[in-house]
Amino acid sequence: MNFQTAVKTCLIEKYAGYSGRASRPEYWWFILAYLIGGVLVSLTGSTVLYLAYMLAILSPAAAAGYRRLQDTGRPGWYIFVPIGLAIVAMILTPATPTVPDGQIGEMGNMGLLAIIGVVQIVVALVFLWWLTRPSQPETNQYGPPPSR
Repeated sequence: MNFQTAVKTCLIEKYAGYSGRASRPEYWWFILAYLIGGVLVSLTGSTVLYLAYMLAILSPAAAAGYRRLQDTGRPGWYIFVPIGLAIVAMILTPATPTVPDGQIGEMGNMGLLAIIGVVQIVVALVFLWWLTRPSQPETNQYGPPPSR
């Protein structure tokens, strides 16, 4: 599968399709397109345009990761674990404290955020490992191997 076919498959044919399997080339070519698009949109400097891009691409990116995990024999819903951790970290991130000079502000959540940060790094490495594994060559519980 080449770059154009992978992007077409993920954005048009399987935009929000969470069933089946996705090959390594399909997933990684799509992720490359996702990153390139994100960089190009961020260069415009428009926060609204960047937010619209991220919301539009969220479903196909999650669906591609879901199908990719299923291709390796793992439950696809696992792809939502790092997303959930990111949401928890965003909710717990304190605003920049405003304290008078020479005083230390309230840092109650900083220890918890450090732990969540370490957990996020470990989870990211595990998912990177899983997403780079070869496809199961035979039919698994999620369907037949994807056509290459």
